[in-house]
Amino acid sequence: MFTKVLIANRGEIAVRVIRTCREMGITTVAVYSELDREALHVRLADEAYALGGETAAESYLNTDAILAAVDRSGADSVHPGYGFFSENPDFARAITDKGVTFIGPPAAAMEVMGDKISSRIAASKVGVEGVPGRSEPLTSPDEIVEFGTEHGWPVAIKAAYGGGGRGMKVVNGPNEAADGIESAQREAQAYFGRPEIYVERYLGWPRHIEMQVLADSHDNVLWLGERDCSSQRRHQKLIEESPAPDFPDSVRQAMGDAAVKVTRACGYRNAGTVEFLYQDGEFYFLEMNTRLQVEHPITELVTGLDLVAWQLRIAAGAPLTFGQDDIVHRGHAIEVRINAEDPSGGRFSPSPGTITRFIAPAGPGVRIDSGYEAGDSVSQYYDNLMAKVVVWAEDREAARHRMLRALEETHIDGVATTIPADVLILSHPDFVAATHSTRWVEDTLDLTELRVEPADGEDTRDDGRVLREVTAEVEGRRYSLKLWVPDAGYFVAGAPGGGAPGAGRNKRKGGHSVAAGAGSGSVTVPMQGTIVKILVSVGESVEVGQTICVLEAMKMENAVNSEKAGVVAEIKVSAGDSVGSGDVVAVVQ
Repeated sequence: MFTKVLIANRGEIAVRVIRTCREMGITTVAVYSELDREALHVRLADEAYALGGETAAESYLNTDAILAAVDRSGADSVHPGYGFFSENPDFARAITDKGVTFIGPPAAAMEVMGDKISSRIAASKVGVEGVPGRSEPLTSPDEIVEFGTEHGWPVAIKAAYGGGGRGMKVVNGPNEAADGIESAQREAQAYFGRPEIYVERYLGWPRHIEMQVLADSHDNVLWLGERDCSSQRRHQKLIEESPAPDFPDSVRQAMGDAAVKVTRACGYRNAGTVEFLYQDGEFYFLEMNTRLQVEHPITELVTGLDLVAWQLRIAAGAPLTFGQDDIVHRGHAIEVRINAEDPSGGRFSPSPGTITRFIAPAGPGVRIDSGYEAGDSVSQYYDNLMAKVVVWAEDREAARHRMLRALEETHIDGVATTIPADVLILSHPDFVAATHSTRWVEDTLDLTELRVEPADGEDTRDDGRVLREVTAEVEGRRYSLKLWVPDAGYFVAGAPGGGAPGAGRNKRKGGHSVAAGAGSGSVTVPMQGTIVKILVSVGESVEVGQTICVLEAMKMENAVNSEKAGVVAEIKVSAGDSVGSGDVVAVVQ
């Protein structure tokens, strides 16, 4: 077994790996960017080494810096977590070339399955068919138009070396092809370091079902059960559960057998996930994620296995000590991802900032995996996943109620979170009946009236009053109330409530500054980020809601739209500029 493991990652997955290593008596080494100098994974590790830089490219995607940390620490193994370099065969080879063990699949298997194009070909060769699509990289919008004309619209563009919905764009017609390619390539390059993309048919109402597999170096390959990951926004998962509800056992067995075939087809070792789309009783191979998945805890809860511990054992050459018939599934588990996003109105806007309060849930059957505590900052430069709440109960309905209770106990201030949207999903009759799909959140769930309270617990009106939560006792009974009260630090004579008219500090839900006013003509950005594209020019006429520029924040691209129809009088930024929350990027007159 290993003596010292370097975790080439950050956030909750780094913390997750550190905890299992500590239980196994293995010394842990953290790496960190300048922004993560005081991060939780750095505080928990036995040793920590600076990578330098702030952005992912400067730090966690900097091969030379990570290899230098391996040398300096004397680590005998590297765990890549997920995201960043976890599915990069060049990085895996760079580690093994140093005589250090890469805790993951062989680089050759990663090349076959990490590339979504070659994985489709490999799966087809063993009789596991995928969603209809092209098995070669896209080079021009004309190829998308040709494919869409043949198979119907919409179509999906995907990152060949990606996963988790990053670098995926849905193209609804020929006029969106060029922008779709450009945007998908940018996200793929930013998140995975590779720009290659491909196209496939976009199914109308599928469920996302995936199979967890384990494979050792002694020719043992097992499937551990499925996870339903159909509750998604922007093709990224919000809620996962195991087992999949209303899922025929005959399909489960066939899908498990297919997952094993795909795993064997590429000579895979270690933990992996084979993903499928399921619709109308049929399932299609989607991709294989050659790494640990974000949602692995729900499989751990229903099987009683520590997947990180088995990753370490397999990488050290140990065989699996159980067979397919020994795997027993018990009860039902649900995982909710807590992202730093403002779901108000269904927008799911990134919400970077400093966490001022973090109260985690507890109690029977509740687990929380987090990379943050109160006082930590969620940066615009990295993924916005802060924590995962995972629950287990005897059956699905009991697990659903337990999750709702756990989310009610969770309190996070300083940044907006997806918790209010998660509660609506878990409470909706479609979710209860398991009739939802990967498109359900965006196409069916009504979030238009959802308004997230300010993340810092304070909203301010123009008259100087602030929204505060107070407690009161009436006839001995305690009540919690939200009241608009005068701000003790804000007083200007001559205005109702002590404030000068128009002198208030209006704040938008999620704690971001409001734009200069609906229809004001000043186009502002809602969060800190980087301008990646300007879509209009000075003198051009624009309509209400038309996109002025594209802002990249937390590895997501966000459209910044005009609130007023008129003519663009001024463009204040250029592609590549860094901007802060509330900055004016254009003026429309």
